[in-house]
Amino acid sequence: MAEKKSEGSSSDHASIEKSSAQRIEVADVYDFGGDTTLPPPPKLTPEQEKKLWRKIDMRLMPILTLMYLFSFLDRGNIGNAKLQGLTTQLNLTGNKYNIALTMYFVPYCLFECPANLVLKKFRPSRWLPGITITWGIIMTLMGLVKNYPQLVGTRVVLGVTEAGLFPGVVYYLTLWYPRHMLQFRVGIFYGGATVAGAFSGLLAFAISFMSGTDGMLGWSWIFVCIIAVGILAFFVLVDFPSTATFLTPEERAFVVWRKKYDNSSVGEEEHFAIRHVWQAFSDWQVWLHILIYMSIIGPLYGISLFLPSIINGFGFNTAISQLLTVPPYVFATIVLIVFAIWSDRIQKRSPFILAGLIMCLIGFAINISEAPIGVKYFGTFFCVSGSYAAFPGIVAWLGNNLAGQYKRGVGMALHIGIGNFAGAIASNIYRTQDAPRYIIGHGVELMFVGIGFITLPLAVVIYTRINAKRDAYEKEMEEKGIKYTTQELRKLGDRAPDFRYIL
Repeated sequence: MAEKKSEGSSSDHASIEKSSAQRIEVADVYDFGGDTTLPPPPKLTPEQEKKLWRKIDMRLMPILTLMYLFSFLDRGNIGNAKLQGLTTQLNLTGNKYNIALTMYFVPYCLFECPANLVLKKFRPSRWLPGITITWGIIMTLMGLVKNYPQLVGTRVVLGVTEAGLFPGVVYYLTLWYPRHMLQFRVGIFYGGATVAGAFSGLLAFAISFMSGTDGMLGWSWIFVCIIAVGILAFFVLVDFPSTATFLTPEERAFVVWRKKYDNSSVGEEEHFAIRHVWQAFSDWQVWLHILIYMSIIGPLYGISLFLPSIINGFGFNTAISQLLTVPPYVFATIVLIVFAIWSDRIQKRSPFILAGLIMCLIGFAINISEAPIGVKYFGTFFCVSGSYAAFPGIVAWLGNNLAGQYKRGVGMALHIGIGNFAGAIASNIYRTQDAPRYIIGHGVELMFVGIGFITLPLAVVIYTRINAKRDAYEKEMEEKGIKYTTQELRKLGDRAPDFRYIL
């Protein structure tokens, strides 16, 4: 009896050890930021997977797009406000208007990197709605400014509060979606900006008739923001796939698994270490992508801030100028969505960025020439659609090619933050004394496009060579029996031999 008991105890002990080992293996494979409570991921059919991503899209994309729509609406409406009496009421003589535009970009660029570092700490569901409500309050107060120093002050504070929104949302999307599904989501999200461009023109046209109401000119009413969007986001937005209560545990496990092993055979690092910051700062591709980013963001901000003035220079009155800004943005939204779907389908980014640069080249070349007014207005369609449609691809491209959650967060913040200094430059190139042709402004925009024509092919060539070298090295590893541990591969991130850059 004693022997049987001993034998049974030994068998039970072995069974417990085996079960523990299996749990440890599952925990190691499916761990997400320390969360080992999820079940193993289910096997889904293509139709089931498509249905799951639609479910996630319907929860995340509408509120994120709405938040950014109002952000860009508020930010870009100062261009319409200029025509509605801003410069006259605040006595913005000389280059004061351009300085007010520039002062927004300085804190906006400086605070993007810190904002991305704290996003995971403060939780996206609180951080993103919180800053939305904050800049909503600032924008409401901006409608009450009475002089130039107040305008500059509110623009500075606005830059601080809005700094965390765009890079934060793009980084947030990279935590949810596999890299070959990212540009379409960034495109939908950023489509809010193009819709805002069209809507701001319609809104400005309508508000122009409110001039004098409660003692304020029409432009003051443009800046009254709907803070309810931020409050709504507190209840709609969720944090991470592993904690999303609107998904079942099995669905959460699938999304975590699908994202974690999207760009690596061993998953990516998810815990913060100070080396991630240094890796982002010292990565060549971040700095090269900053120049590519500038080549599009310069034309984008230039045309979004000054399109009403450019069209006004064609000889149209203020109200008609506001209305004529709408069609280019509608066209740009269509091109943006087409580019995003096509790019994700063929899993390439650079061809669509190149197409955007070519469109910008055509548009600004037409507008710097002595072409008839109708042709120049036609050229604005190329300027707006080229810059807006290429932008999601630029952001998604770097996000696709950085591995490690915190390295990607810092790298993308640097990319967007430093790159946005081109927006500060674009704020000062369309000077009042250069109207109506704005030769200097269009010329500088063409310079930005030229930078893109140099840096974009350079990035493609470098990526192609690195991918080819890694293909050869993997064959050599197989022949010589060279192996890396899981931890070593995770630590290498996008420098790992099994990582391939997207072109």
